[in-house]
Amino acid sequence: MSDLKIAVILGSTRPGRNGKAVADWVMDRAGARPAAEYELVDLADHPLPLLDEPVPAARHQYRNEHTKAWAAKIAAYDGYVFVTPEYNHSVPAALKNAIDYLHQEWADKAAAFVSYGTLGGARAIEHLRAIASELRLAHVRQQLSFSMFTDFENWSLFKPGEQHDESAPVLFDQLESWARALKTVRV
Repeated sequence: MSDLKIAVILGSTRPGRNGKAVADWVMDRAGARPAAEYELVDLADHPLPLLDEPVPAARHQYRNEHTKAWAAKIAAYDGYVFVTPEYNHSVPAALKNAIDYLHQEWADKAAAFVSYGTLGGARAIEHLRAIASELRLAHVRQQLSFSMFTDFENWSLFKPGEQHDESAPVLFDQLESWARALKTVRV
């Protein structure tokens, strides 16, 4: 068992969401990798109210129990794969809210992005890259983008193209490499 822990964060909580199938696909591919232990973190299992901490997260003075529990959960990982749909040219509110709750728990760790949408979720990833940079969350170049037109049947049944099976190992290789290197920064 590896000492490297990576969370696959499912960033949609919408009823009938397509993200669960995408996250399960990511987990299936990650499960065969010996270099890291991957765990699904579904935001639907961590209901956070709209940010209700009175002190900015950068000061690390959490007052609410739900924030402390979320912080402990996220702090346990060395890296993250964010699985996100694109809503209105950006990320879902639930994902942005969950990210904004914390600060130092994200810092000096690695991130990769998997998205889906009409344009493959490209704009959601662009926004996540900017957010990650502000949080000192190092993001890898490789990303996976699934099109609602070609990777989903009737916009609901996930049937990814074979090319994604070739791209996924590159994403995992980059993420695991960076996550391992960044562990030395946090020691």
